[in-house]
Amino acid sequence: MRRGRFIVLEGGEGTGKSTLLPRLAARLRSRGVAVVETREPGGTSVGEGVRVLLRDELDPWAETFLFLAARAQLTAEVIRPALAQGVWVICDRFAASTLAYQGYGRGLDLQALRLLNGVATGNLEPDLTILLDIDPVEGLRRKGAQPGDVRTGTEALAFHERVRKGYRELCAASPDRWVLVDAAQPLEAVESAAWDAVAALLL
Repeated sequence: MRRGRFIVLEGGEGTGKSTLLPRLAARLRSRGVAVVETREPGGTSVGEGVRVLLRDELDPWAETFLFLAARAQLTAEVIRPALAQGVWVICDRFAASTLAYQGYGRGLDLQALRLLNGVATGNLEPDLTILLDIDPVEGLRRKGAQPGDVRTGTEALAFHERVRKGYRELCAASPDRWVLVDAAQPLEAVESAAWDAVAALLL
């Protein structure tokens, strides 16, 4: 059986990941591809519990280990079993979020974070990461109308600018696995650009 494909949507606050994800999944299903939709932190009972804990004020490393715990459980319980059965997985955030937010955003050691990500995921790498890129001012404006934001949604603008810079550097470093999409475009244009990247995996 052919292994499923693993697609991740990354980006800062208000980039539209949760809106885009089901649209891409629907397009794949219309072509006969079995798809699992999931998110980080979440996708398992452990991950959903972590979402609640992350609303508290936390030490940056404590925050990181909570994200890693949720990621390890999601990888073992949902992602790897699905891929092994030939099912595609689309995930709202994965390991790159830790590098962007805790590494570039909070200033934690990137080498240590990469090592810990590898331990948590068994060095699982997405086949495709779609980076939804937008100016943080616009992203936060969009996000402001949505209740239940995780704590990082209320950080200072400078934090979100560092996160964006980190994401763009990660994308530039892996052009064979990452695609940058301008998330300031109308949703239809964002979806079209993202789908072009996903469709290439069908070939």
